[in-house]
Order: sequence, then structure tokens, then C-alpha cells
Amino acid sequence: MKISYNWLKEFIDTDKTPAELSTILTGTGLEVESLEMVQAIPGGLEGLVIGYVKECVDHANSDHLHVTKVDVGTGEDLQIVCGANNVAAGQKVVVATVGTTIYPTVGEPFSIKKSKIRGEVSEGMICAEDEIGLGHDHAGIMVLDADVPVGTLAKDHFKLNDDYMYEIGLTPNRADAASHLGTARDIAAFLKIGINKPDVSAFKVESNTSPIQVVVENETAAPRYSGLTISDVKVGESPAWLKERLAVIGVRSINNVVDVTNYVLHELGQPLHAFDAAAITGNKVIVKTVAEGTVFKTLDDVDRKLSADDLMICNADEAMCIAGVFGGAKSGVSESTTDIFLESAFFNAVSVRKTSKRFGLKTDASFRFERGTDPDMTVFALKRAALLIQQVAGGKVTSEIFDHYPQPVAPFAVDITYNTIDRLIGKAIGNDTIKSIITALDIKIVNETAEGLSLQVPPYRVDVTRDVDVVEEILRIYGYNNIEIPTQIRASLNNSIRPEKDTVQNVIADLLSANGFNEMLANSLTKLAYSDNPDDAVKIVNPLSSDLDAMRQTLLYSGLEAIAYNQNRRAADLKFYEFGKVYSTKEDKYIETQRFSVFITGANTAEQWNQKQKPVTFYNLKAVVDGILKRLKITDVVVEDSTCSKLAFGLQYMLNGKQLVKFGQVGANALKKVDVDKEVYYADFNFDLVLNAVRKNVIVYQEVSKFPAVRRDLSMLVDTAVTFGQLKQIAQRTDKKLLKEVNVFDVYQGDKLPAGKKSYALSFVLQDTEKTLTDKAVDAVMQKLIYNLGKEAGAEIRK
Repeated sequence: MKISYNWLKEFIDTDKTPAELSTILTGTGLEVESLEMVQAIPGGLEGLVIGYVKECVDHANSDHLHVTKVDVGTGEDLQIVCGANNVAAGQKVVVATVGTTIYPTVGEPFSIKKSKIRGEVSEGMICAEDEIGLGHDHAGIMVLDADVPVGTLAKDHFKLNDDYMYEIGLTPNRADAASHLGTARDIAAFLKIGINKPDVSAFKVESNTSPIQVVVENETAAPRYSGLTISDVKVGESPAWLKERLAVIGVRSINNVVDVTNYVLHELGQPLHAFDAAAITGNKVIVKTVAEGTVFKTLDDVDRKLSADDLMICNADEAMCIAGVFGGAKSGVSESTTDIFLESAFFNAVSVRKTSKRFGLKTDASFRFERGTDPDMTVFALKRAALLIQQVAGGKVTSEIFDHYPQPVAPFAVDITYNTIDRLIGKAIGNDTIKSIITALDIKIVNETAEGLSLQVPPYRVDVTRDVDVVEEILRIYGYNNIEIPTQIRASLNNSIRPEKDTVQNVIADLLSANGFNEMLANSLTKLAYSDNPDDAVKIVNPLSSDLDAMRQTLLYSGLEAIAYNQNRRAADLKFYEFGKVYSTKEDKYIETQRFSVFITGANTAEQWNQKQKPVTFYNLKAVVDGILKRLKITDVVVEDSTCSKLAFGLQYMLNGKQLVKFGQVGANALKKVDVDKEVYYADFNFDLVLNAVRKNVIVYQEVSKFPAVRRDLSMLVDTAVTFGQLKQIAQRTDKKLLKEVNVFDVYQGDKLPAGKKSYALSFVLQDTEKTLTDKAVDAVMQKLIYNLGKEAGAEIRK
């Protein structure tokens, strides 16, 4: 929302600078997002002065140019070549001196230079109205009154004042502040001064010769509807002051009547609409809804199909305006308009919001109506607008004010205690201070006791309906910065399970993102065709389409769809991860599980000059899975071959008999469903089990051993069915004190070995935290390892 500093000062008497008011506004909750100096006319007429044409003769080398001598008050006359047909000696004119940049109404700015025009020196430019941005007239140069002093700055003569524009981030609850009056209320309450509202005492009805009958059929959507007729207006260009005032806040001038309605909208926060009275057939305005599907052409020449819920302003034959949102193409004010019907209404906020959203129309009027306007402002705004229209367009009021208001909106009744105010603020600010702030905010105190107050909040404060709302109002005017931070802070202990889900999720996300992965977020709705168990799927009763007819049972296909989308756009090297939920049914019960998936495909590293790209393999994915578990300090997993039908091959890590993660190469059938023709490696974590495992972790800090570690290697023959994981578990059970690491550094299978056998070469790292290990101690551990590996896994030690 844009607010003019000069306009604000018409409502409040203060000498505060724009920057000081900015601080006050932000402190009271109207956050000033920017403050900038603006000029209603670009360039502010800088460098333009009033000159006197002392001489004017025809140019010797042209049939339309004139050579003039112009006094601009410097003591030296300027010779200026001018092409205007109305230039003459004895005129007072606007002169752009050499070096001045002028900003025409149409076209780009340009600078005035000393030049020769057909052999004659020209030291400036005598300006037309459109050449300096004051209007659109280019019939000739501007000729001013004879009594204008020579040398007067043009910006002083035309009374251009620099202004400052506030860009306020208006929150949805502060509909009352969506105007200069509303903004001024907060400043006045803070400064403890009064408000200068516009004077409408001069308003009068000159006759009742042009009354228009108004019928409000839908009183729910239009609780209050007011209007009047103004005859004999002359629609045309607005005066400079009105255009300047609107230009500062970024509103384009249209014509004097429409500009007045926009002016009052931004001044008082009350939207108005002016109808061409000639377009009101039957001399009747009807506020009602129309039939579903009725076609209505709006001001932007777009045909729109109306809903039966859209409130319309109609004449006896057809709709003229979408109430509170947008006008119609036929009933708007034009240059031929002589009589107008001026509307000022209070429309239901929900009705306007739904209509505005339905058509995608966001206007200044709908912005205010859908947040809630002041029901008590309609008639005052009518009088204000009527006086301004008479001032800028002439005319006379030729009807009584029509005001349909069958059920006046009552003020909000709120009871509040001083104890509640002090408790919520956190400081006793004094009863007198409380009452002065409440009164300054236009809230009426209807009863006072020793314990508290009974209040009536004006209807335009739609966000102040409870005692806590009143406390917020008091606090923002008193000043949040005036509440000291207490020396003692009282807090309750949080007994939620730690670490929290988001904390663990962020740890994993940070690890993967730092290693080149991108997080994705897919729709939980998917195709039922992806399901291997359709009977267990959660189906959508009324699906939007056949592609979104079930809740996903796995994160696999959403990730493959993302891979297919990227590969079809020549992005082949991909690393994705996703946190999400999967859904299924079991015995008529819905099951929701937290999962976490990882995808890699394409090349493992980016192409470089000193090494060739290598495609990702199963072991690249395994390194990622192991890295995640190591980062989360999850150990003691049991390694098994994967039993997942969607994987061509892979592993699964079991923890306490439950599958913690399965990972491997995605099978051809799954790839075919999503039209992916490249190898994809996929890991699927049960995130609920991951959280449980992390929460059971006990962090134990111990000193790093000062004594050296010892490594011993064993080469052994085992059955092909024996895995490294089994051998590692046997070794860890054999010695839990000295054995620190078990790794495999060589695997061999071939025709040189007996059938059904393979060779493993394992390394064992032993270390004592209290002393240096002796050969005897190391040998004792190794003998135990050899014995247990042979007994439990059938390992034959190779010598």
C-alpha cells in the first residue's frame, strides 16, 4: 500500500519528518518497507523558468520558425529559435535553459543544448504543455498570465512540491489502515493529537429532480447501499493538483470524475463507483444476483460468465457492474457523460472475496471490500466525493441521498480487566495510560470499574473483537520497544522426544546437499497402475484424473518420474533425495509411513579434462547409504540380500529384525513403467525406524587412545553364500575390547578355486586404550578369530 507524506499531513498537525513518521508507523504495526522521495511530474520541472518574450521575428531561412529574445531574469537575454505558431512578443512563457533535462508526457527525456538551427543560435527552448509533462496539449507553447514574475522557477509557479511515498506492508487484519485516514489514525494515537477529517458541511442537495430508484434485493451481500445523482457535470481532464496527488501513489489519471472516486478511495478507504446515469435504463438500480452463466462484459472488454452467487449492480434490463470488484463496459463514465449516479456501499467481505477470486480480478476496491470496510463511512464519503466532483467537474446534486441500511452494524462489545492487560503486556503501564490509548484509537469506554473497562469498538476495526485484541492495540501504540526485557524468564520444560524429526531430517539433507544431491518434493497422489498391490492401495473416491487416482505406496515412481523429466531435457547425471509419506490399507485400516529415498543415475562425476567420466555403480549408492548411517551413528545392522521385487539386485540392512533400508539397481519392469532407459540406483529408508534408532543412541565421549594400533590380515576360503557382513559380525562378537575395525580389501572368485567357494581377504585393526599391545595379546585374539570364523562360517584360512 502506498501512502503520501504530504497527504498524511492534511489529516494530522505534526512537524515530524518523513523518516520520523516512518519509524512511528513501523512501531505501530504498519511496517514501512520503503520510503522514497517522489515527484508528481518526472524531473520536478528542474531547470525550467518563467521568461518574457521581448522580441519575435521570422527566421530568415525558414517559413515556420521564429527567432526570439527572451528575458529569464538573469540580466542577459537568451536567443531562442521557436517553431510554435502562437509565439509572440510580450508573452510570459516557460523556458528550458541550456543543460536542462525535460520529461515529455510521451517519449523519452532529453537534454537542452546550445545549438544552431538553420544558421541561428538557439540557447534554450520555449515549452509546450506536453513537452514538460504538464499535460497532453501540443497545439502551441504555454502562454502564462502577464503578472507572473520573470525568472520565477516553474516548479514554484505551478506549485509543485516534493513528496515522500511510503510503501507499507499492510497485513490482512489491518483493513482499517488501507487509506490515508486510517494510517493517520495510528500516527495521531501515537502522538496523542487529533485528526483533521475533510469538511463536508458545504454539501447540499440543490434539487430532487433526478432521483434514481434503488432496490436492494440481496441485503446479506449488500448490508448498506448509498447513492446520489449529480447532474450537468463536465467530464474532462483533472486539474494538476488532483493528478499530482494520485501520481505520487502510483494511480493513473483517467478523467476528473473517476479520479475523484479514486482520490476518496485512497483518502478515506471507501470505494466508490460512478455510473453514467444515461446507462441506467428504467431509471432504476437493482442490487441483486443474476442467473448462472450470464455473460457480462467488464471495463477491460472481457466477456465473463457470472455465477449465481456474484452480486451485481443492475439497471432495469441488464447488469452494469460486478459489485465491489469491477465495472461494466457500458455504464462507465465517458467524455459524453453529463449526469452520474454515485454509489457508496458496504458489501459483504466474503461475497466480494469469492467473486474476486473466481474471476482473478484484484482491484483497489476489492482489496478493501474483501478485508472489511467501514459501514459508517458510506454517506460521509458520498458527500466528500460530491463536493470534489463539483469542484473539478461542475454540476449539482439533483437527488436526495439514498441510504439503504436496514440492520446497522453494531460496535463490538468487549470487556477487559486491567489485570489481563498488565499480564499480557508483561508490565504495568498505568490505568490512565491505558484509557488514553483506548480513547485515541476511537474505542469508546462505556463503563469503568476498579477491575476494568467495558468497551465499544467501532465496526471498521474488524480485527478487534476480543480482549486480547484490545491488549494488542494498546501495546502497539504504547510501543513494543518500551517493554523492558525482564531479568527473570519463566519457561516450561519441553518434554518432547529428542532429537526431533526435523532435526534428523536436516542432518541428512545437509549431508546429501553438500555432496551434490538435490532435494525433490513430489505429489502424494499418483497412478494406481504403479501399484504392485492395488487391493492394498488407498484409492481416491473422486479423482481429478486417471493419473492421480491413488495415494502412493512407494517413493520410487515419483523419483523415476523426476528422472525421466530431466533426462528428456538432456540432464542425464542426477542425484535426488526425497522425504515423504507412503500410504496403504490393511484390514480396513489406513497405514501412513514416513520414508526417505535416494536416487542416483548417469555419471558419478562431472566431465573433466584429466579424467574420464565413470557411470555410477551400486557401490556409489552403498557408500551414500553407509555414509548416512555412519553420520547418524546407527550401527549393528544386519546385511542381507534384498527381497524387493522392484530391484534387479541389491541389499537390505536389518535392525532388530526390521528392514531399515533397502537399496540397489532398479529393475527393468519399474523403469519401463516410467519410460526411463538408463540405469537407476535407488535406496529406500524406513524413516520411522531411522528416527527410533537415532533416539536410542547414547553419545559417549572417550579420550583418543595414546597407544598404537596393530593391523593383522587374514585370507580365507568361504562358501559363496557367506557374506562379508556375516564375517564382520562373527569377528565383532569374538572380541569387543581390542578389535576396532574389520574391513575387506580383496575378493576373488574364479576357476582356480574349488566349486562353490570364494576368497576373502580381511584386515583387522586392534588397539588397547590403556597400554601398547604385545604380540602375545594380538596372537591370542587372532587365534580366537580364526577358530570362530571356521566354526561359524566354515572359513578355511589360506596360508
